[in-house]
Amino acid sequence: MECPRCRAELPEVAHFCHVCGLDQRSTDQARRKAFAVKPDEPVASFALISTIMPRGVGQRPQTYRIALVIALVVALVAAIFGALPIAVLVAAFAMPVIYIVYLYDVNMWDDAPVPVTAMAFGLTGVLAIAFTIIWTGLRGPQVITGDLSGVGGGPTVGGLLLAALLVPVIGEAIRQVGPVILASRPKFDDLMDGLTFGVISGVSYATFDTLVRHWSLLTGGLQSADPGVWVPLMFLEGFVKPLIMGTATGIACAEFSGLGRGYDGFTPRYFRGLAEAVVANIAYAAGAYLFSFLGNLALSISLNVVWGVLILGILILRVRTVLHAGLMEAALERTAREAGIGELGELEFCARCEMPLFEHAAFCNACGTAVRVQPKAHRAKAMAGAAATGGGVVAGDAPAGDGQPEDTLIQERNQPPAGTDQAVAPEQLDAEQLDAEQMDAEQFEAEPLPDTDQPEPVIETPPPSSETDRGQGEEGRS
Repeated sequence: MECPRCRAELPEVAHFCHVCGLDQRSTDQARRKAFAVKPDEPVASFALISTIMPRGVGQRPQTYRIALVIALVVALVAAIFGALPIAVLVAAFAMPVIYIVYLYDVNMWDDAPVPVTAMAFGLTGVLAIAFTIIWTGLRGPQVITGDLSGVGGGPTVGGLLLAALLVPVIGEAIRQVGPVILASRPKFDDLMDGLTFGVISGVSYATFDTLVRHWSLLTGGLQSADPGVWVPLMFLEGFVKPLIMGTATGIACAEFSGLGRGYDGFTPRYFRGLAEAVVANIAYAAGAYLFSFLGNLALSISLNVVWGVLILGILILRVRTVLHAGLMEAALERTAREAGIGELGELEFCARCEMPLFEHAAFCNACGTAVRVQPKAHRAKAMAGAAATGGGVVAGDAPAGDGQPEDTLIQERNQPPAGTDQAVAPEQLDAEQLDAEQMDAEQFEAEPLPDTDQPEPVIETPPPSSETDRGQGEEGRS
C-alpha cells in the first residue's frame, strides 16, 4: 500500500503513515479526528493533560492527572474547614510543582535544569512579585473579587483601565521575557519547547500573584468556615487562573518558536498569538472586576469561576490546534529533508500554510497551494550567497573574453545545450552547475577567439601560362 500524500510504502494493515502521519482509513487530510499527540482524542477536545503536557502523555498521563486531583482535593478540603494558609499554599504551588516534575520526567530542559528553571519560572516569579506589589498599591482602596474585602459603590473608568487593561497587558509582557529568551536558543527552538516554557511562565506568574494578593489570608491563621466563598476562591486562584495565563502565554511562545526549522522570532504569527493571549487575559480580568460589584461575594466568585472556565476552554482548543499543526509540520519537514536536501540543506516553505515543500515540488502537499504564487527570491542576494559558498558565479566576477562584452558572455553561459528547447534560469542552478559553468567560462576565456573582422580569402584562377595552353583552350571552345 502506498500513502497518497507522501508516496511512502506502507503495510496493508497500517492505520497511519509512519512518514507523514496521514490517516489511511479516513478522508480527513488534516487529521482533525486524531490528535497528533494522542490519536484516540480529536483535535477539538478539552483534554487538559495531553494539551499542556504533550511529551509525557504517552508514558504516564495518569500520574499527572492523579497529582492534579490530589492537590485540588487537599486545597478544597482545607478551604472547607477554614484552614486558608494551607489552602492558599497548596493552590498556589500545586500547578508549578507538578509542571516542574513533568519537565524533569521528560528532560525538557535538555540536561540544563538551572537555566531553564531560572528563566521560565524564577525570573517570571520575581517580576510578578514586583509588579503585583506596585499595581495593588496604585489601586488604593479599590479591590477586586479575590481580595474578599468587597467594593463600595460601582465600577469606575480608572479602576477598569487599571485592573482590566493595564495589568493584563503588562503582565503578559512580563510572562513573555523568560520563554522568549529560552526559545531563541538552538536547543530549545522546537514548537513544543516554546509552548512548554510559556505554560510554566504563566503558571509561575499566577503563583506569585496569588501569594501577594492573598498575603493576609496566608498569614491570618484559621478563618470562619464559609465553603461558599473559600472553595470557589481556591479553585479559581489555584487552578483556573494559572491555566488561563499558562495556555495564553504558551500560544504566543509557540508561535515565536514557529513551524519551520529554527525559531521564527518576532513574526506576524507571533504578534497574532501575543494578541490572542492579551485579549484572553483582558477578558478574564474585566470579568473579575465587574463581577466584584454584584454585592454577593460568593455569587461574584462563582460567576468568575464560570467565566474563567469558558475562557480556558477556548484557549485549550487553540493550543491543541497550534500543537497539532506543529507536529504534522515536523513530519513533513523530515520527509522533505530525506527526499533529497539532507539534514543541513535549506528547506522551502509554503507561503500560505508554512509547511515544508518537497524538492522540485510544484504544489504544497499540505494545502495544495501552487509554489509559483510565492514571492520571487532576490536574484542578486541568491547568487551572492552561492558565490560566498565557493561555487557561485556572479555577473561581473570573471573578465570577459577578448573583445567580447560581459553581458554577451553571461548570455552564452545561460544558453541551453544543443537539442533542448528551454533555457535554465540562473536562480535555479545549484552550486555544482555553477562550478561547472565557471570552469567552462575560464576555459572559454583562455582560448583566443577568431578574428571575425578579417575578410574571407578569395581563390583566383591563374591565367594560362603559354600560347599553347591558350590555343588548346580555343580548340576546346570550338
